[in-house]
Amino acid sequence: MRKVIRLTLCFSAVTAAFLAGGTYMKAISADADYDSLRRFSQVLDIVEQYYVEDVKQPELIDGALKGMLQGLDPHSVMMDKDEFKQMQETNVGKFSGIGVEITTVNGIITVVTPIEDTPAYKAGIQAGDQILSIDGKFTDQMSLSEAASLMRGKKGTELTLLVLHKNSSKPVTVKLKRDDIPYHTVKVKELDKGYFWVRVTRFSENTFEDLKKELNKAVKKQKVQGIILDMRNNPGGLVDSAINMADMFLEEGVIMSMKGRDGSDELEYKAQKQEDDIKAPLVVLVNAGSASASEIVAGALRDQQRALIVGERTFGKGSVQNVIPLPDGTGLKLTVALYYTPSGKSIQAEGIVPDFEVLWEAPREEAEDSFSVREKDLTRHLETGNAAKQETAEQDAEAMAFLQKDNQLRVALQLVKSLPVIQKIK
Repeated sequence: MRKVIRLTLCFSAVTAAFLAGGTYMKAISADADYDSLRRFSQVLDIVEQYYVEDVKQPELIDGALKGMLQGLDPHSVMMDKDEFKQMQETNVGKFSGIGVEITTVNGIITVVTPIEDTPAYKAGIQAGDQILSIDGKFTDQMSLSEAASLMRGKKGTELTLLVLHKNSSKPVTVKLKRDDIPYHTVKVKELDKGYFWVRVTRFSENTFEDLKKELNKAVKKQKVQGIILDMRNNPGGLVDSAINMADMFLEEGVIMSMKGRDGSDELEYKAQKQEDDIKAPLVVLVNAGSASASEIVAGALRDQQRALIVGERTFGKGSVQNVIPLPDGTGLKLTVALYYTPSGKSIQAEGIVPDFEVLWEAPREEAEDSFSVREKDLTRHLETGNAAKQETAEQDAEAMAFLQKDNQLRVALQLVKSLPVIQKIK
């Protein structure tokens, strides 16, 4: 059994760290602390007494806490009860909305990636698009959690976004209908005899187990000759899920390390040899929408010389957040560390540069001979008219059509066929 790593701090430990006396309190001037708190209290009283509208103190304090976290970095947020519940639902893969991962870039709500097979994905929203308004509410002063909350809702309800597409100068109105966001995060398809496309859309609590189940189904039908691990537009998710997935393809060595504010806080995670380790040749597909946990996997497999990375430079989110539940049902997501690939490199704001850069090309509506893979090149292609071979031929034709639409996947398939089993040089 693989060890599941949990990176969520318990409230009691965090509370003790912040409220305990001794060394921590001695390190900060008591007078400076009092002055800061007194100034906060004065402003709170003034606003409460003289602001043009009646605002209750709990509402003001909630706003102050949100502002404090928002001023740190784009990924540290204070969540109210509803927002905290929504975040928990996201991690287990059960929620309704439009299916888009967001961040802030220069104060603007920006798409990291649309989640595959969701309303946002089908509407053509892409990584790098800016969301300027949600149902008429401008997002320039919104926190990430507020924007995410507005975009979620009951299945079947509608919302309208004002979107500035990447490389466009004029915003467009996009009308969407909320839907259940797909629970399953893993897809497996055989592209050729023994060569499998493994699509991972995000890292939730069930991703690792889903991957094992899907691959077990595949290997019962066909011996694995090679795998294309497709993490394009994968916004990340739970770090422990990513570590377990990387471990599945590695027998030893460092997967990742994390370093907090104090250098002594460094944590290192190593691969362990398992009976179900996958040793087949491996190619990893990434693009600008591949972020966070997907970059952990890609970085580990690249630095361990286990896989070739193909596609485009990744997003570059190299920070780690801990989710801290608070007693009143609210929650805090706080950036506590940067993570590093096995070579000791941080990808924060840099991303992972692929070994083979292949830019995405929109599929062209041309004849079948417009690309290199043809019916005769596929195994089990139709030679006689019996029913069994007819069914196989139809599956091969489906795979060929699938490849025709994706130039990056075609390159990845050609590369994985040419690779021996990649092992770490000892």
